[in-house]
Amino acid sequence: MFDYTVTTDRSVANVVEKLKGTLKEEEFGVLWDFDLGATLEEKGQAIDGDYRILEVCNPKEAKKVLTAHREGGYFLPCKLAVFTKDGATHVGMPKPTRLIELIEDDSLQVCKLWFYFALTSSAMLH
Repeated sequence: MFDYTVTTDRSVANVVEKLKGTLKEEEFGVLWDFDLGATLEEKGQAIDGDYRILEVCNPKEAKKVLTAHREGGYFLPCKLAVFTKDGATHVGMPKPTRLIELIEDDSLQVCKLWFYFALTSSAMLH
């Protein structure tokens, strides 16, 4: 799989707020909180359920990637999707390991675990 996704019974809004707090504690900034569902609805293309996308960045890790390979910016900032599906809230992202592997530079191995913590923190999701 290219992604890492977990589910929770919390609402999308609650998960987004929890994520923002947790990300800040771990030195990640939320650059953008995009309400995709609301935007599509405004365009006459409503979807079922809520759908938010957070673009997040850890400046130190981003600098490491961009200093080594400017093309690393193709997948920065990182995206977290928070949406409803099948009666649950899903939180997911592309696996950073898969993205970093595309650069084919072993010196960037330290960047692989950028923020799995945001999705694996059971205290945040339950």
